Amino acid sequence: MSAREGGRILADQLRIHGADLAFCVPGESFLAVLDGLYEHREALKLVVCRHESGAANMAEAHAKLTGRPGICFVTRGPGATQASVGVHTAFQDSTPMILFVGDVGSDFRDREAFQEVDFHTMFAPLAKWAARIDSAERIPEYVARAFSVAMSGRRGPVVLALPEDMLTHVVDVADARPYQPAYTDPGESEMERLRDLLAGSRRPLAILGGSGWTADACADIRKFIEANHLPVACAFRFQDLYDNRLPNYVGDVGVGVNPILAERIRTADVLLAIGPRLGEMTTSGYTLLDSPVPRQKLVHVLSSGEELGRVYQPEIPIQASMTRFARHAAAMAPVDSTAWQASVGEARADFLAWTARRETPGKVQMWDVMEWLSSNLPEDAIITNGAGNYTAWPHRFYRYPGFRTQLAPTSGAMGYGVPAAIAAKIAQPGRVVVAFAGDGCFLMAGQELATAVQYDAAVIVLVVNNGMYGTIRMHQEKRYPGRVHGTDLQNPHFAAYARAFGCAGEIVEETSQFEAAFERCVASGKPAVIELRVDPQAITPNTTIDALRAAASKK
Repeated sequence: MSAREGGRILADQLRIHGADLAFCVPGESFLAVLDGLYEHREALKLVVCRHESGAANMAEAHAKLTGRPGICFVTRGPGATQASVGVHTAFQDSTPMILFVGDVGSDFRDREAFQEVDFHTMFAPLAKWAARIDSAERIPEYVARAFSVAMSGRRGPVVLALPEDMLTHVVDVADARPYQPAYTDPGESEMERLRDLLAGSRRPLAILGGSGWTADACADIRKFIEANHLPVACAFRFQDLYDNRLPNYVGDVGVGVNPILAERIRTADVLLAIGPRLGEMTTSGYTLLDSPVPRQKLVHVLSSGEELGRVYQPEIPIQASMTRFARHAAAMAPVDSTAWQASVGEARADFLAWTARRETPGKVQMWDVMEWLSSNLPEDAIITNGAGNYTAWPHRFYRYPGFRTQLAPTSGAMGYGVPAAIAAKIAQPGRVVVAFAGDGCFLMAGQELATAVQYDAAVIVLVVNNGMYGTIRMHQEKRYPGRVHGTDLQNPHFAAYARAFGCAGEIVEETSQFEAAFERCVASGKPAVIELRVDPQAITPNTTIDALRAAASKK
């Protein structure tokens, strides 16, 4: 027991629960917390960002990278609303995160005071738990619960509102103990049923995804996959769960899925989904499986019982954490895989054909850029991205070699790639971090280059500039060919923009310039931006704007 201000109590709890990095945009509503964090400044690094969406996205990316709750502080009203994009991403991506929001004082509540918002109501659909701490004596209880909720079952975000007056109350209260995540094991009978189902299969296929994975779990699941000679795909933006270079890997199941792989999923007799929720992106708009009863015999492994059977009724539902299931799967006696071994090689060949070189209009050939990166980046390099048609290049053509080499939002949020890259570089400065961003995506978070410079986070940002909101333009040309409205962009000189922050800046107007530009950026030791000026016609790896317009006009 010790007499402390509420803000100091909260800071002490963060250290007790193992937090060593937090992101914020400061506000007067939580000055007492900032003062409390001052006492822990050597052990808990506070990264000050330039926009609350950047701070929240950094916290979410940090959680993805480390497997521990990302910590973010913002102020009330506009601070919280701007941070909500990161909370939504954490929710849809099942990422553990805790957002602390400075709130109006208790004596001003329910008067529509300055920047007052009912945060419980606002965040209820976006978070696993949203609450307000009204008593400083209960800070240890609430914070301990926040960590436990964020890390239990299906992981996700928690939002805690902090009334300004509560944070300055001086109280005697005991600290909590460090939280302990709870893990669930698969039952022996479930594993026996799984083995029997596989033994009778002729066309099995595994899909990996979701959160809660570790490097050890990925290694265990690889043992299981290889022992049973299974073809394996990865769900939307979880492509780093299995080494893409291995012969069992047959592609990603997300936006723009290989049609041949999609058909393999439809016609599989046993579909083993380990971790993914099987949402809209991973099921091609809920078309790869029938609902509620899939044609395939679905074995669905999830850490949350509430999610099992939510959309698809599995043949075998298995509630288990990824680490525990992977351990049991690795120890399972392999089945006779003679019936499908040849098809694995065929599926791999289809993947290699799908990712073979694509010639697109213009002097910058993105396939060649991706090939150079795949061949020259270190194996532990981290690739990040936001949302847009440009993401087809890193998703489809980059070879992710292992666990946590990809940070991307399954929520489809623009503006994620740059903050995510900065968070990754701050957390693990020894790794190369490359962010992909479209020209529209980049300027939703470009101001965070200042954060990168301030914290010496030497990320390399590749801005794929085609002068438009490319995804929307693609759909516009499909539905309203030639009627371009609301999708064009006029951009700054991105290299000059980067240099204004103290970063390195490069322009690439033809493919041959890329290698030298990238190497100059690495040699600079600074955060860097490489603007890739691509032809607007190169709207996707598969088609052009003219082709889309012509096809739509014939309908």
